[in-house]
Order: sequence, then structure tokens, then C-alpha cells
Amino acid sequence: MKIAIIGAGASGIIAAITAKRLNKDLQIDIFDANKSIGKKILASGNGRCNISNTTISSKNYIGENPSFVEFALKEFDFKAFEKFCKTIGLMLDIKESGKVYPLSNEAKSVTNLLQLALEELDINIFCEHFVQNLDKKENKFIVKANEKEFKNYDKVLISSGLGAAPQLNATEIGLDIASKFGHSFNPTYPSLVGLQTQETYNGKLQGVKKECNVALYVNGNFEQEIFGDVLFTSYGVSGFAILDISQRAVLSLSQYFDVELRINFSPKINVNDLANQIQTLFKNLPTKRAVDILIGLVSNKIAPILLNICKIDINTKANEINIKQIKSLAHQLNSWKLKVIDTQGFSHAEASGGGVKTSEIDNRTYESKLCKGLYFAGEVLDIVGNRGGYNLHFAWASGYLVGKSFSK
Repeated sequence: MKIAIIGAGASGIIAAITAKRLNKDLQIDIFDANKSIGKKILASGNGRCNISNTTISSKNYIGENPSFVEFALKEFDFKAFEKFCKTIGLMLDIKESGKVYPLSNEAKSVTNLLQLALEELDINIFCEHFVQNLDKKENKFIVKANEKEFKNYDKVLISSGLGAAPQLNATEIGLDIASKFGHSFNPTYPSLVGLQTQETYNGKLQGVKKECNVALYVNGNFEQEIFGDVLFTSYGVSGFAILDISQRAVLSLSQYFDVELRINFSPKINVNDLANQIQTLFKNLPTKRAVDILIGLVSNKIAPILLNICKIDINTKANEINIKQIKSLAHQLNSWKLKVIDTQGFSHAEASGGGVKTSEIDNRTYESKLCKGLYFAGEVLDIVGNRGGYNLHFAWASGYLVGKSFSK
């Protein structure tokens, strides 16, 4: 049997290794646009490769039907992944948070060991091959890449991802192929990405970083709250809390809903206690400018903008500020509103949302329900995980099931 895999990422690689280990008679060809395999693996975790997570469930994923992932996560849970890693010689560093990294702390270790495993199994790797099309004639698939035709494939896996990280040759060719074979897909959008906001304050908050509570409101309704780092930028906001909340924020934005963030700079203090603290500071230093006193509470970049939002002159002294104004300052710090208008785009996104509709895919084999012999795995499907190794784990798990199916 002859198999083609389009995309040498996590799902494509593990599918090939699993299939060939179970059936030595398979001929497997992998096609990838890059010079070497696993480019997105190399880029994950800032080069350290957050390769998986010890605690995974369907709650860690979003899409039209997140429960689609449940069988894959059951069949290929973290223990199964750890066992697979040992078979290729990869040792893991498991953090208390549940995040998992290679013990070497280098993503290159992962791709090097996967490359060796592929070579040992005599799996053909066609790097720098840009797949342009896929046809099927007389029950055999034909892959067109680099203006050449590669023929007579019995089965094909589309594991080419989506548009996140175009600088790594990411494209949406998988959706083009899916459409050609009758599949439908949900619109794609950048996920785990910085957010552009209507309020940029002319970049005056750029570089301000603080651990905050970030609440997401969609059409005025509370949706989600996350605690973590918020980094103000020239375009809006980034940081881990923003990347995490961006998943639901951008999905809502793609549906043309009104999306707003409300940032609480002092999540451990309620708004009334915060007002009392500000009042005490002002009473202790009555002749000082309020803007100078506030830098004991917030960044010196935030203080003047805070006063401006609350319509207080920057030269106003502490003893000139009344209780109503103090409550206004506390309320602003407790719920700093930012209207989300866009994202930093696919080139800055860690993952893509949207993709091939999972209702058209068998959740046990990942074979198309519309075209026999055609499979989909990983990011090309309408499943996107939270930050923390979840996207890579779904890629491993879905690819593993495809590999099992290929071997039969």
C-alpha cells in the first residue's frame, strides 16, 4: 500500500511512524514546503517546545464541536505520548503546571529524534515540495507538488495546518483540497495572538507589563476571565493572559460581535478598598501632585493616562481631588475597558482557529466521511487548543489514530 502525507508537522510525522511500525510493507511519502521537518514544533514554546500537557480534556479546546477530540485524547493520552517519546529516545521535563518540555530544553532535540525515527523506518521525506493539488482517479490519489505528479497513492493524509505563521510556509492549501473533495469548513482566524484595541493612547503605555485579571465581554455579556501577564503595546495588548483570552475574543470578533476587555490592575483588592487606599495616599501627601503619588500604586506611564481618562488635570494636587474623583480612579483601575477591533494576524499567531468541519470526519480514524482514503489531522481541522501544549498534543493524538488506520 502506498501512502502520501501532506505536511511534516507533529500529526503527519507521528502518523507516518505509527503506521510504518505497525505495517512494514507500507510505502510512505511525506511532503513539506520547508527545508526540514517540524518547523512549527521548533517554533513552539519560544524554541523550548511545550510539547504536551499532563492534564488534557475536551475543555481545553474550542471549535464547532470540541467533544470531537475526546476519543483521540482517550486513545492517546499523556501516558501514551510519554511512551511514544521513549521509543524515539526523547526524555521529558514535566513541570508542576502540567506543561511538558523536552528534557534538553531545546525543540531541536524533538525534531532531530523524529527525523532519525523516520529515516530508520525508510519513510521518504520530500522537503521543499510545495503541494499544489490533489486528484483522485480510479481510486488512486495523485499529489501535484513542485509542478510534478506523484501517483498511485491508496491513502492520503492532509496534515498541512492552516495559516498561522506564514513565515514558516504555512498556507491553507489543506482547505482547498478539502473543498475539492466536497468538504466544508468554518472560517479561519488567528488564535493565541495579540489584540489590537481602539484605545492605543498613542503608544504611551507601550512596554507596561503587569499581572492582571482580564475579563472578556461579548456584546456586553460576560464571557470569560483569565489571570496573567498583560503587556501594553503600540497596537493594543499582548502577554500570556491576552493570548489565552484571544481564543474566544477572536472567534467572537470573526462573527462580527462587539468584543471588549476589562482589565483589573489590582485583582486582590475590591474597588472600595482600592478607593480607600488612594484616599489615604492623597491625605498623607496633600500638596503633592496626584500624578506623582499614583506612581506608588501604578506604573508611571499609567498614572497620567488614568487621570486623563477620569478628566482630572495632570497638575492637580492631591488635596484638590474629591471623593467622587477618587472613586472614579479606583473604578477605572478595577475595570479598564478596551474595545478589541482586530488581531495581530496570522503572522503573529501561535495557532489557527476554524478549519475543516469535524462533522465530516470520523472521530476514531480521522478518515473523511465523504472520500474514502482521505484523512485529516491536526490544525487543519476546526479544533484549536489552549496555550500550554494542547495544540501539539491534539496533533500527536489525531496523527496517531490516522497512523493506526493506515496500518490496516
